[in-house]
Amino acid sequence: MINYAKYLHSNKSDEKYTPRYAVLPIVKYLPRHAVIWCPFDTGNSEFVLTLKEHGFKVVHSHLFTGEDFFEYEPKRWDIIVSNPPFGNKAKIFERCLSFGKPFALLMSNFWLNDASPCRLFKDKELQLLLFDKRVQYNNTSRVPFASSYYCHKILPKQIVFENLTVEKEMSRMYGEMQEIIGWLTKFRDKIL
Repeated sequence: MINYAKYLHSNKSDEKYTPRYAVLPIVKYLPRHAVIWCPFDTGNSEFVLTLKEHGFKVVHSHLFTGEDFFEYEPKRWDIIVSNPPFGNKAKIFERCLSFGKPFALLMSNFWLNDASPCRLFKDKELQLLLFDKRVQYNNTSRVPFASSYYCHKILPKQIVFENLTVEKEMSRMYGEMQEIIGWLTKFRDKIL
C-alpha cells in the first residue's frame, strides 16, 4: 500500500488542487466526442466533475488508488487533461508525448525557465493557454507563481490568452484529500 500521507508531505509543492474556475477555460477547446483521461485525479477532482458537467465522458486515475501514471493507462481515452504533480515535469511530458495523443496539462510557468520544454517540444508543437490572473490552489496565501495549460494538439493556435474569473471556492478534491490524510495520520498514530 502506498504511504500517501508521506508522499504528500515529502514535497508540498507537488500536490495542488485545481479550482473549478481554472478548469473552465480549457473546456471550449476539447472536442465534444472525446473521452478525457484525468490521470492525476480522484472522482472529486474539479477536472472530473466539471468535464462531466459539460457532457464529456471522463476516466480518472490517481496514485492514491494505485494507478501510477507511469505504469497505468486506461483501455480507452482520447485526450489527457489534468494538473499533474509539479515535480517530474519532464518525465510527465515525455510520457504524454509518447502516447501521440492530445493533452492539456495545467502547470507552473516556472517550467518555461527549464531546458526541458525546448528539448521535448523541439520537433513538436507546444501550445500555451495563458491566463491574465494566477490560479489560487489553496486557501493559504497568494500563490507565488502563474500557471498555464501546456497543450499539444488542442488549441487553435500556438498561444491563446484567456481571462480568468477567480472565485474563492476551493476544489472539492482538496477537501477529500485532507480527510484522507487526516484518517491516514490517525491510523498511523494508532498502530505506531
